[in-house]
Amino acid sequence: MGNDRSGGPAKAKDGGRKQIVLRLPESLWADIAKWAEDDFRSINGQIEYLLTKSVRERKK
Repeated sequence: MGNDRSGGPAKAKDGGRKQIVLRLPESLWADIAKWAEDDFRSINGQIEYLLTKSVRERKK
């Protein structure tokens, strides 16, 4: 479990989802934004899709 900025445990947001701060190089952000647009997803949705896919592949 992560911590929020107050030092306490991170709270679930948006129906059981966790909120995180993610810092990315601008070039990676631009690549993900273009990919998300091509796939008709938000940038957040694209990042979630890619992470979910990676976790599923790792579990195999």
